[in-house]
Amino acid sequence: MEILLIIRFCCNCTYAPLHRANRGSTLVLHDLLKHTPVDHPDYPLLQDALRISQNFLSSINEDIDPRRTAVTTPKGETRQLVKDGFLVEVSESSRKLRHVFLFTDVLLCAKLKKTSAGKHQQYDCKWYIPLADLVFPSPEESEASPQVQPFPDHELEDMKMKISTLKSEIQKEKANKGQSRAIERLKKKMFENEFLLLLNSPTIPFRIHNRNGKSYLFLLSSDYERSEWREAIQKLQKKDLQAFVLSSVELQVLTGSCFKLRTVHNIPVTSNKDDDESPGLYGFLHVIVHSAKGFKQSANLYCTLEVDSFGYFVSKAKTRVFRDTAEPKWDEVRPRVLLGGGWGVSLTCCERCWTSLHCIGSPWLRLDPQTVETKNWHTDVIEMNGIKVEFSMKFTSRDMSLKRTPSKKQTGVFGVKISVVTKRERSKVPYIVRQCVEEVEKRGIEEVGIYRISGVATDIQALKAVFDANNKDILLMLSDMDINAIAGTLKLYFRELPEPLLTDRLYLAFMEGIALSDPAAKENCMMHLLRSLPDPNLITFLFLLEHLKRVGGQHWPAHGATSSRVGGGLSLHVSPQVQVLLYYLQHPPISFAELKRNTLYFSTDV
Repeated sequence: MEILLIIRFCCNCTYAPLHRANRGSTLVLHDLLKHTPVDHPDYPLLQDALRISQNFLSSINEDIDPRRTAVTTPKGETRQLVKDGFLVEVSESSRKLRHVFLFTDVLLCAKLKKTSAGKHQQYDCKWYIPLADLVFPSPEESEASPQVQPFPDHELEDMKMKISTLKSEIQKEKANKGQSRAIERLKKKMFENEFLLLLNSPTIPFRIHNRNGKSYLFLLSSDYERSEWREAIQKLQKKDLQAFVLSSVELQVLTGSCFKLRTVHNIPVTSNKDDDESPGLYGFLHVIVHSAKGFKQSANLYCTLEVDSFGYFVSKAKTRVFRDTAEPKWDEVRPRVLLGGGWGVSLTCCERCWTSLHCIGSPWLRLDPQTVETKNWHTDVIEMNGIKVEFSMKFTSRDMSLKRTPSKKQTGVFGVKISVVTKRERSKVPYIVRQCVEEVEKRGIEEVGIYRISGVATDIQALKAVFDANNKDILLMLSDMDINAIAGTLKLYFRELPEPLLTDRLYLAFMEGIALSDPAAKENCMMHLLRSLPDPNLITFLFLLEHLKRVGGQHWPAHGATSSRVGGGLSLHVSPQVQVLLYYLQHPPISFAELKRNTLYFSTDV
């Protein structure tokens, strides 16, 4: 009877939650078998109990590499962990952070949870798919936009600013030898914001299907990450795999083993890392991807640019696809990629075909402010799996980006005051603004991503040189040029003005005016500020404003939806500069003549 009770106790421990299992049970069974006669009726039962205990404990063997640890199922199969990581799953139209485990024959999606005691952690299986039953959707469906509400960019940037501020406060507390409770409280707030950033930043869809009809959607931060998961699964599927159904006991054992087998232990945020290092880089990164060499055969090729965002990478830009070539020459620039507390960038070279997407590599480049923050471009070559990619890079700090350098030559238009250009041209609006706007409205107003998708760097520089030289071939060149390059040239013109279009002198007044709560007072103030602008600035601003409204009519939501979004939640979160522009975009048409006529009727002291 005593032996039978011990057997039942050992068997119960075998299938109990993971933290209750220990090697002591196996040692007890060894001793019992050693002192039990072979012909004893309980001897076979002891052998079975020992076999079950050993099989289970093999899944939590900590003495060898966890990635190579084998999980032996009751059916005698050997199962190994190949890859795991934290992914954002779209479930019931909301984002959930999951820990996904890829075994040699099954993909398991789990949620990390704490036990009631709060001291131990374990996984709760949300679903699993045998690899024999896992299929990928068609390329068209794979690239389709996910049916989930995107998180506004301005709110993501707001989170980054909060994280940066909290990180600085933590460092100050440590430097001043502050109380540990205060530091832990700041760390908790920082983790909460980083977790929200991690949850809401990814936008690249990764879809998988079960042959039984169930579909699952993850949102990843980069093409490279998606390519890694897809290729790892497809490699395993080349083996002779059989479909199966896990029993509740087998699923419990497999899920329980995940805690010991995992190779990724912490959520990828900086809260889990050393926070004594400097807070990272804040400013704008300019990158030109020139070309790539080393491909053995022609393909459809492109590059993506990802930037470090508090511990993980976020896709920021993508070159155009260079088709059917072994030596792509992009020469494309992504101007002013925002770095908010990051340390580096990653360039990924990808090969696209009809059935899949293959990412060749994703080398990480750590940015050193001492070397990258210069007035000149820094050209370099990186190698990824035999492929060499040439690129140029320049970083401008947040403080330096606010400073504008006037052009030393007054014969051109870039870097020259609007008043000087319009006086020389005897025009009300600079010729470059009128021609670029006219071309965009003629053939680019319905272009998806206009003013957002970057043009080719060499094309933009060529247009800049032609406008600066007042070349007679400007109109012919504009008609043949890619519309995104024309839009990029117009953005570059305003970016290189010696001072902002609304002037440095009135900057603080605009900031104070947009903050007024009384609608009548705000209207009075904002119209008065427009009248206070120099005439060339005002006329150009009104000209550009009407153009943006026409572009917005093609790309933005209906007026009612826009008003509620702009006038409600959005205006509470975006920067004051953007709020000023949004105010005038929502305003009924503003006439220069009407503004000047009403000068005597509206005035305010700001």
